[in-house]
Amino acid sequence: MGGSKMPEAYDINVGTALAIVPTEAPIVSSYNDRIRPLLDTVDRLRNLNVMKEGIQLPTIVVVGDQSSGKSSVLESLAGISLPRGQGICTRVPLVMRLQRSSSPEPEIWLEFGDKRVDTDEEHIAESICTATEAIAGSGKGVSDTPLTLHVKKEGVPDLTMVDLPGITRVPVNGQPENIYEQISGMIMKYIEPQESIILNVLSATVDFTTCESIRMSRQVDKTGERTLAVVTKADMAPEGLLQKVTADDVNIGLGYVCVRNRVGEETYKEARLQEELLFKTHPLLCLIDHDIVGIPVLAQKLIQIQATMIGRCLPVIVQKIKEKMEGSEFELKKLPMVMKSSGEALMTFMNIVGSVKECLLRILIQGDFSEYPDDQSMHSTARLADMLSRFSDNLQAKPEAVNEFLMDEIKVLEECKCIGLPNFIPRSAFLAILSQRVDGMHAKPVEFIREIWDYVEVVLSSVITKYSDNFPQIQPSIKRAGRTLMTRIKEQSVNRVVEIVEMEKQTDYTCNPEYMTAYTQKIANQASFISHVQSNYLIYDDVGISHLRGVNSQLLSQAFDMNVRITAYWTIVVRRVVDNIALYLQFTVKNLVNSQFQKEIVAEMVDPKGGGEVERMLDESPSVACKREKLKNSIKLLKESKDAVAAIVYQNSG
Repeated sequence: MGGSKMPEAYDINVGTALAIVPTEAPIVSSYNDRIRPLLDTVDRLRNLNVMKEGIQLPTIVVVGDQSSGKSSVLESLAGISLPRGQGICTRVPLVMRLQRSSSPEPEIWLEFGDKRVDTDEEHIAESICTATEAIAGSGKGVSDTPLTLHVKKEGVPDLTMVDLPGITRVPVNGQPENIYEQISGMIMKYIEPQESIILNVLSATVDFTTCESIRMSRQVDKTGERTLAVVTKADMAPEGLLQKVTADDVNIGLGYVCVRNRVGEETYKEARLQEELLFKTHPLLCLIDHDIVGIPVLAQKLIQIQATMIGRCLPVIVQKIKEKMEGSEFELKKLPMVMKSSGEALMTFMNIVGSVKECLLRILIQGDFSEYPDDQSMHSTARLADMLSRFSDNLQAKPEAVNEFLMDEIKVLEECKCIGLPNFIPRSAFLAILSQRVDGMHAKPVEFIREIWDYVEVVLSSVITKYSDNFPQIQPSIKRAGRTLMTRIKEQSVNRVVEIVEMEKQTDYTCNPEYMTAYTQKIANQASFISHVQSNYLIYDDVGISHLRGVNSQLLSQAFDMNVRITAYWTIVVRRVVDNIALYLQFTVKNLVNSQFQKEIVAEMVDPKGGGEVERMLDESPSVACKREKLKNSIKLLKESKDAVAAIVYQNSG
């Protein structure tokens, strides 16, 4: 706590001087009725607790290094006693809400959490200490849970000031090691909003440039436009004080006020007289401009600065109230109506299903991604096309080169030979080779179709979640019905793809002219190939052929012919498989969206045998009910806040 003993040379007869002291507190004597409407408006908004809606109000925040005299300044401003002692006196944010009352009997109480503790002027300090211990414990630790002191009494103006713990770097016994981090974090939280007025309390006994509170305030208020400095203990270090406040080495935009705090058992009236005498008669302090000395001057400055800040912030506050109220009203409208009958529940359910169906139509078929502009995973037509392209490339990829060219064909021909003309290739041999190749690629189409429907299931689940989010009582049932439908479609699709692949093993047919074109081009090399083998060449067209030297020329010719046929035909087979699966996929997705989804979901949810899932919509979920009540309360608060500022805005505009 800041305090000082005046030199005896400047003591006066306080008893005789009291007759000339105004009966009102100094802060009231400087009160300007012109700005009262502004302060009343902000006080009304505080009473409505509009700050819980994220709307900041102009607030005087008192900061300073430990024992700089912060609480003493507040005592002098408000005319009440706060806790005094060594070390940290303020261990929690003390929000002082002063409210002028016409009643001669003061009304004083504390609020923290959901508790209210009534007290009186004589016991304020004791009550604050007790409440602080309840919040921050009986030790020396701090807490960022605020303690609000309400003072309603005659002659006190409407002001809100917040006293924060003094900044200390070295923990004392009983304090946590990170006490500095805790206090600095708390201070930054309060002074960072642009609506905060920073009252930086500095002791005249220290170098201002070394004060931690100055460093912090400059971080959030670089120009100093919302920082006012009050210099305490002027009587203890008068030398050089004039130079300190006129040089302004620390960039205090709102200026300085030098004060002498109350000492010992002085009354507030006695303290003000001693202060006035000090700055009038001290050979050094009397040189300081009288416009920046004394608690009354500080009071007047604070009221004027706060009024100016309110006037500047009021249009922004009005706009924020409007935006918050519009947002809350919009959110409330988005909530589902409270349903009172089965008919309303069924209609709402059908609207959900219809909305899901329309969304699926847009993203799965029409390629309209306007609902999910930034979520590429929901750009479904593009993602399906990507997956199909990768599948096609994978299926048509050139097979790995075999170690012994034509040996598979030769083995099959040996096993399929029969009594007959020697220059005919048995059809059974071709089908056997074809069947081997089909079996080799059989797993890929099945994996692809599973991947497709896994993706569609994720999309379906996301869309269902979006449109049923306000109905958590039935959302799991709709999702479960969707998963059941997708499981059935996936199984049907796998069976269909297996059929498409298996059909390729049953016959060797195509009307595609590319087969004959490819066959004719490749078979033209048959004679050259056989000649190279018979001439003991090791390689033909980058393929090893030395292992074929002992093969009968007729068998070798048949093997080459069959390889050419299967190679030309396999290109047709692979493309046909891709085309058929693509067509089937398109057909199935459209069928899912256009008819299956709505039919299956409605059947499962409405069927009485299924447990009457739709009936659950009559019971609003606790989370939605809570959200509805919260939004209603928010709108009510914001409407009252809007009404509170309407009159003053109209007055200012006039």
